[in-house]
Amino acid sequence: MTKLRSNILALALLVAAAPLHAGGPVNVAGASQIAVSGYDPVAFFTDGKALTGTPSITTVHDGATYLFASEEHRKLFLKDPVRYLPQYGGFCAFGAAKGGLFPVDISTWQVRDGKLYLNFSKDVLARFNAAFDEQVTKADKNWPGLVERYSK
Repeated sequence: MTKLRSNILALALLVAAAPLHAGGPVNVAGASQIAVSGYDPVAFFTDGKALTGTPSITTVHDGATYLFASEEHRKLFLKDPVRYLPQYGGFCAFGAAKGGLFPVDISTWQVRDGKLYLNFSKDVLARFNAAFDEQVTKADKNWPGLVERYSK
């Protein structure tokens, strides 16, 4: 087994214990339940970059805690949380297309067609983008099954 394959398997086992929230499993950090690795989900859309959220500016949505860089961003999120939530619970979009839940590297973020996508690594991002529409179709098709599988 290659080192990459064994690392992915180990990560998949960790993700299998992901907490389930009302909208499905959400990629959160530990007992704090902080989503999007502590980054402000609104900033990807409004500022076009990854901004670290401030622990004093938060909200809880479906059991996950989201941090924001500003009060204005928190208010935007509260008006329409679904608009700013990452696709597939914040798990790797390419992984969802392949039928699994994997952690992400925040530097792989991208907003396309008004949606936030995250991926496992730069290499995985390149593979995801090589057939973006096809991968999104697969991930969208797989997501309900992943929600059901990780709801147990």
